[in-house]
Amino acid sequence: MNVLPCGHLAAAAGARVCAHLTTDNGPACFRVLTGVGTRFDLVCRECVEAPVLLDACVGCFDRADAMASLGWRGSPEVLLRDRELPGTWTTRPCPVTPLNDRCLVPVPGGWLALTEAGFVRLDDEDQWLLGPVELREERDVERFERPDRPRGPALHASADGRFAAVVSDYGQYGTVIDLAEWVTVLDLDRDWDDNEWTRYPFAFLDGGRFAAATAGDRLDVFESATGRLLTGHAGEVDYFSGALLPSPSGRSLLVDAWAWHPVGIPLVIDVTAWLEGDRNPRQLADRGDVWDEPMAWLDEETVALQGIGTERPPLPGIELREAATGRRIGQFTGPDGRMWAHGGLLYVAAEAGLEVWDPAEGARIGNLAGFVPIAHDSGTFAELRNDQLRIWAAVG
Repeated sequence: MNVLPCGHLAAAAGARVCAHLTTDNGPACFRVLTGVGTRFDLVCRECVEAPVLLDACVGCFDRADAMASLGWRGSPEVLLRDRELPGTWTTRPCPVTPLNDRCLVPVPGGWLALTEAGFVRLDDEDQWLLGPVELREERDVERFERPDRPRGPALHASADGRFAAVVSDYGQYGTVIDLAEWVTVLDLDRDWDDNEWTRYPFAFLDGGRFAAATAGDRLDVFESATGRLLTGHAGEVDYFSGALLPSPSGRSLLVDAWAWHPVGIPLVIDVTAWLEGDRNPRQLADRGDVWDEPMAWLDEETVALQGIGTERPPLPGIELREAATGRRIGQFTGPDGRMWAHGGLLYVAAEAGLEVWDPAEGARIGNLAGFVPIAHDSGTFAELRNDQLRIWAAVG
């Protein structure tokens, strides 16, 4: 083992730092992308315009990386390997306007939309109003504004289409409705506790159940048909819950959580253990200032978290992590937008259209320009705008 340019006899990190970052108490620094994959150097503010870089040992690099609070500089390598995407298109007239892009969800045989008139059911040929829904008005409370995350309703539906929930993302209230009996199952209230930082924690689960936040420090499970509480004391948590996403099998629940003060801590909950009283979720990562970003289950064992780094705004891209351990098993740049997974691929609704990314390649493999879906069901994507329902179904 040789003495490295950083001055230490130690294992090489395979990365570089400026000379000011080779001591124990170095200054805050930037992550400066090299243009090769997601590799970066670490450079302090004094050196950033004309850096002199040294090959660093693991210790130097890790210490400096912990001080990398000044954000990103430079450009990453984004792999674009677009090819023809096999799939089928269907378009039909549909004069239905969802309240926002979170107000269209799949149900058996079609889709369910939330409009100003209420719930509207859509199938391949027609649409019809199921009935109105009254949303509880949000309280006018003091909050930190997040202009890129406006408060508004979000729609959820159970897999069998019997139950629907309307919750206020970045707000306080929600309601769960039995569409077959047309009755309210349960009115939801998570109280007011920094709600502006997260979407309303809600998800329908297998077995006729749903999970929802009922306070700033509670995440509970209820029986869908009756609203009966199933978690009891197991609902008490020591973090702030955000968006909830069941795994493909339904055995696990991904929580976009954060803890004071503040730090993003995505969690995975074993649903069966939770209902038996185990309140110890698995933490996937310490994401620093990054949470409330798109996420998806790539498969039962792998979670895709959008946003790279620990500062806001994060670098557009994906971190792949093992659901069982939180170990990072992959990383690539590029994806930026609402995200779904199907068949081992990631589908991202970017501003210019639907992008398809292959995590195995770390590359974009297709792009449907001008098509920006707002709902997904097993490889079928739906866009509802300009009085048209436009469907693309992936093949393969």
